[in-house]
Amino acid sequence: MEHVPPPAEELARLDRELAELDARRAQLLTRRAWLLAALRPPAPTAAPGWNPSAWGAPAAGRPGAPAQPWGYVPPKQPSAPRSAQNVLLTLGGLLLTIAAIAFTLVSWGSMGIGGRSAVLALVTVAALAAPAVLLRRGLTATAEALAALALVLTLLDAYAVHAVAAPDTDGLGFTAVAAGVLAALWTAYGLTLGKLHLPLPAAVVLAQWPLLFGAWAAGAPTMVVGWALLATAVLDGAIALWGKGTGTRVTACVGGSVMAFSALLVGLTLSVTASGPLGALAPGALLLTGAAAALAGAWRAPRVFARAGGVVAGLAVVAAVGGVPAAAVPEDWGVLAYLSAGLALTAVVRTGLPRNAVLGVLVASAAVVGGALAGALPGLAAVLLGPVALLSDVWAGSPEGFRAALGSTLPWTGLAAAPVVLAVSAGLLGSAYRWWPSPARIAAPLIAREEPGPAGAAACGAGPAGSARAPGAGTPEAGGAAVPGAGGEPGAGTAGTGGTPAPGASGAGAPGAPGAAAPGASGAPWYAGGRAGAPWYAGGAPAARRRPSGAALRGAAGAGAAVLGWGALLLAGAVLDVPYAVAVAGETVLVAGLLALAVRRAGSGRDASAAVPVTALVVALAGAVSAGLLSLASEGASYAVFGALTALFAGASVRAGAGVERAVFAVAATVGGTVLTGFAGRSLELAPHEAAPLVLLVPALTVLFGARLRRNPVALPVELTGALGALVAVGLAVPDAPFLALVLALCGVLAAGAAVRPERRPMAGYLAAALFVLATWVRLAASEVSFPEAYTLPVTVPALVVGFLRRRKDPEASSWTAYGPGLAATLLPSLAVAWTDPDWQRPLLLGVAALVVTLLGARHRLQALLLLGGAVLALDGLHELAPYVVQVAGALPRWLPPALAGLLLLVVGATYEQRLRDARRLKDALGRMR
Repeated sequence: MEHVPPPAEELARLDRELAELDARRAQLLTRRAWLLAALRPPAPTAAPGWNPSAWGAPAAGRPGAPAQPWGYVPPKQPSAPRSAQNVLLTLGGLLLTIAAIAFTLVSWGSMGIGGRSAVLALVTVAALAAPAVLLRRGLTATAEALAALALVLTLLDAYAVHAVAAPDTDGLGFTAVAAGVLAALWTAYGLTLGKLHLPLPAAVVLAQWPLLFGAWAAGAPTMVVGWALLATAVLDGAIALWGKGTGTRVTACVGGSVMAFSALLVGLTLSVTASGPLGALAPGALLLTGAAAALAGAWRAPRVFARAGGVVAGLAVVAAVGGVPAAAVPEDWGVLAYLSAGLALTAVVRTGLPRNAVLGVLVASAAVVGGALAGALPGLAAVLLGPVALLSDVWAGSPEGFRAALGSTLPWTGLAAAPVVLAVSAGLLGSAYRWWPSPARIAAPLIAREEPGPAGAAACGAGPAGSARAPGAGTPEAGGAAVPGAGGEPGAGTAGTGGTPAPGASGAGAPGAPGAAAPGASGAPWYAGGRAGAPWYAGGAPAARRRPSGAALRGAAGAGAAVLGWGALLLAGAVLDVPYAVAVAGETVLVAGLLALAVRRAGSGRDASAAVPVTALVVALAGAVSAGLLSLASEGASYAVFGALTALFAGASVRAGAGVERAVFAVAATVGGTVLTGFAGRSLELAPHEAAPLVLLVPALTVLFGARLRRNPVALPVELTGALGALVAVGLAVPDAPFLALVLALCGVLAAGAAVRPERRPMAGYLAAALFVLATWVRLAASEVSFPEAYTLPVTVPALVVGFLRRRKDPEASSWTAYGPGLAATLLPSLAVAWTDPDWQRPLLLGVAALVVTLLGARHRLQALLLLGGAVLALDGLHELAPYVVQVAGALPRWLPPALAGLLLLVVGATYEQRLRDARRLKDALGRMR
């Protein structure tokens, strides 16, 4: 009888069989695809090194090919024949070159004059002629190798001619002539065989030496050598612009850079060392010629090289023009001549030079001004940091002059021009700040972006490098401003004259809409600053977003003017060596002016930049520190300066708006008041520890001030500054323990006063308790109390009371939080002392106290009391029983302790399960405790 399974079982069986069939089918299909791929020929590779199957996808041109695992790298192919050929040719040419050199230097003397000439002529002509034949056969690599051999042979020919035909000729002169002849020969050879890459760069290298070696051979003066170097650099520049082949241009560019740098260095050295204005004219002519050559090259060079050429030209012009008046004035004032020349370079923005060249010249101008300012830094640093030396001898007496108070050994007479440099720079920056946006409008053609597309380039009159622009095109003067998004960004439109959109220009809002203007094409130009310092770009290119707004630039100019003007006045006082009282009063007045500038609101809507007030604030703080240190030489000056500074900063904090500036002013006033209390202690001839309570007057005032302000943002910085003053008072009282205890107690009173306020209670309350405890401990130590309980019990009792109140309010609170700190503060130090105490009273009392704590913990099921009391009781009992245990152990036989240990282990092992259950019950019991 056939068994028919239930429907559910039969359905499950059918599902299993179908799944097995599907798996087998998939396996067979995979195998079939692999076999088909193996039978097809491999497809050509698209590019060397590209492996399309490395990501698990079939190779291009081979559908159905098996996928390789991720990261699969095909096996390396054998070296290409061309690469192997190049290696062989290089080695062969190198060996032939070595052989030729060895023949010329070693075997030359064994042949007659006819044999020498015949061998050299034959080998050289053959080496020169062979590349032409090889090029016609398509053997370019072989031709290059033989051309390199021919180059070495021509050099050896020149050496041989000098050694045999003209041995008495001057070496430098012969080298100059030979280099010129070989340069001409290889130029003609390279132009004739245009497919060779070596001859023309070799000719450029050879062309570097004829003029230089010729000038040296003729014994020409240094100026002539400089002209020779400059002429060679000009030749290199022409080759770099119009030369044939990349290798030729690169070689000429490198050689021209080296020669031009050498020529300008010669001119600069001669200009600086000239004995008078007439002597500086000739080096100036050399420098001006070099500048003209650099600008001529920058006119057609790419952007980077054009800017580099502008920088070189600008520096050369400054050295040439400034060198003449610098030679006529004393050495200390020569920097003004170069500074004037550097500032005059800014007129280049009105010329028709390419944009990139003009930017390079402006960079050179900025470098000159920066170098002049850097020369004033040592004197300014001496003025600011010199008074630090007065800290070692406070109130020693007023010095005669400003320099004596600084104590610096700088040659102040050599810094006579430094204040003028700072003042001129500050005046220019201040003028730019005052008459903004006129300076930005002048420089707008340099900052405006170029029009996109061929039409824009043609309209701008772009040259080969695309650097020349039509005046006013795409600039705010044209009425349309520079268009954001130009330079390839989608949706960049163009603005025509008068702000009319260019026909067909598409804006960002409606692509392709005729006449749609790009964002920012209308409205205020970028240099006007905009609303609240809004950036001049409204959308557009990412490159534009990196440009600062007009308000930011104006703010930077104003900030720079403030800093440089302040430094000029300080340095002028040191250079003129004004009286000490004038110097102190002058620095204080400068701080007052800077504070007035810092709190002044920006009255014009054009400037919303915070650079000027923030800079004025920082400089005012630095000036206040310098003036305060300078006043330490005299008692009266110290009180006057710090009193004035405290009043000034307090007034500034009142006038300033809510913010960081107001907090800084208030903190500075607090510091000044703290210093004044220290001065009062010194005037009363108090010792440092005796003056410490006097210093706490300012922290007490800050606590009252904080209570008045409450949640005002200024309150917290002022209170923290007062806390630092209290810390100073504590440091002053450290040498005397009773005064230290008094100061700590007073600090605790101040902290408790601050803790009355709810917002300060969490921090100030704990701080007050800690200070009171610390004051108590210091007082006990000063009284030579050695019992630790005298120090710990004043902490333990209040802590236990607080813990009891906490537990009564919240029964679920942990006993470790409520009672753990208080108990540990007394039990642990007492246990440590009990272990070293030879008497019996302390261990007995400690054991009784620990027993009571343990019993209370067991009674009220408090984990902290039970564990702390039990641990202390056990350790205390161990300490007391240890001598007797040692005596008993000494009386027992040596074998008994190991036997007892083994017996104990056996008992524990036999009852291991029971001990585990007991340990779990103990753990659970402890876990249920609070």
